[in-house]
Amino acid sequence: MQFPRRSFLTLLAIALLGAVQLSGCAGMPVQEMSDARQAVQAAHKAGADKYAPEQMAEADRLLKSAKSNLNKGEYRTARDEAELARAKAMDARRIAEAAKASKPKPDP
Repeated sequence: MQFPRRSFLTLLAIALLGAVQLSGCAGMPVQEMSDARQAVQAAHKAGADKYAPEQMAEADRLLKSAKSNLNKGEYRTARDEAELARAKAMDARRIAEAAKASKPKPDP
């Protein structure tokens, strides 16, 4: 029994599209790393070390781990940790900004 040429080409096209999608997922997470670094830096500038030390420490730890995994070629893990670091840093920044806003302002 011969495999029809049209079916073969269809299966080949599906396989190639699947491979392209998978390779895109496993690429170097450049944007995610940049976003995480910027969020962590912004949180530090906002005073998150003082007002949200636990969240800030976790964001720093996750970013450090993401950098390590990036250097090892573990791109998927690095991407996940970078996204978590960004989220933690954003939470820490929100907490710090809310704490600063709720402080009474000194009278001049």
